[in-house]
Amino acid sequence: MATQDNATHPASVSASAPAHVLFVGAGAVGCFYASRLHYPAHGVLTSLTARSNYKVIASSGVALQTRSFGDYTFLPHAVFPSVAAASPAQDGVSDGPSSEQRPPVDGWDYVIVTTKALPDRSDDAAMIAPLVSPRTCIVLIQNGVGVEAPYRARFPQSPIVSAVTIVSAEQIEQGVIRQNRWTRISLGPYTYGLDDDGNEASSGRRDGLNARGHEGMQRLARWWSELGGVRDVETHTELELQTIRWHKLCINAAFNSTAVLSGGRGNADQLTDPELRAHVAAVMAEIWDAAPKVLGAPFPDTLATPERIIRSNERNAGARPSMLLDWEAGRPMELEVILGNPVRIARKAGVEMPRLQAMYALLRSMQQTREVARSKEKL
Repeated sequence: MATQDNATHPASVSASAPAHVLFVGAGAVGCFYASRLHYPAHGVLTSLTARSNYKVIASSGVALQTRSFGDYTFLPHAVFPSVAAASPAQDGVSDGPSSEQRPPVDGWDYVIVTTKALPDRSDDAAMIAPLVSPRTCIVLIQNGVGVEAPYRARFPQSPIVSAVTIVSAEQIEQGVIRQNRWTRISLGPYTYGLDDDGNEASSGRRDGLNARGHEGMQRLARWWSELGGVRDVETHTELELQTIRWHKLCINAAFNSTAVLSGGRGNADQLTDPELRAHVAAVMAEIWDAAPKVLGAPFPDTLATPERIIRSNERNAGARPSMLLDWEAGRPMELEVILGNPVRIARKAGVEMPRLQAMYALLRSMQQTREVARSKEKL
């Protein structure tokens, strides 16, 4: 199995000042995109924090089986068993397996968060705080809307890049990632999102944060495309990226939620049932109708319509949404960022989303009821 090509390339960073990138989360998406961003010969050094798969990755790296790039092994610059171990505040001391597993003395240039967004279970902004220094650009590759706000509240001076991916990837065993389809990643700077009080002071802060976020975004886009060979890296303005986040709800809110509520039916299977098909279409229509008030403008013609999304998913036979997999495995579901936040944000803009609200209420109750039952079983 090959390793990444490190031939000389114009996107290289100065050898005297390498860029240190840390991915927080070593699941399928994190490992895949990290593997396309590690090019030591060009001064881009990418490391991982890992939990359950730490020992495997620390000893053997990540084995990738990809449709887009063939099979290869990703050997991170360093692998850390925890955020604490990756913190530059550890003064170069780490509980990694070797003396090479040390955080950069000057701090991380990028901290890229690829964990599931579960704000009702954990404060991930607080979790990464030991990793963030004045030089750090925070990147969020997570589903849903409203995911950035806790990070901006905790890091008011830090540049933030928000990212949305369209990729089919899975960890088929510890340290082994299979990428089945797609590689698209959309990037945009994040300042204060859809909230803007409009005063002159906040406008100046927004401009500064936007400029720094834009610079961080452009560097990442160059590395992923020119070094990593990812052909569909897209850069956007802040509003464009938030629009893409809301548009992706047409997939995540419609299909993921319905997969659990329907008893385990995947995307294509849902569409074979006339009532479920009508429900999925109505959820998408609800999101589509809310967009003008939430975003200030309708979805642009460049984004796929609900009809096109439905036709595309008719061909997605066998697909099982991540929310369904989490439910079946007894893990917490991303209910807040995919359902709860959209309902609350839309309501603040004067729009009710009754279908999303109903699914949110039902799924949250299902999750709470099961957790209460399991806690009683342990007594």
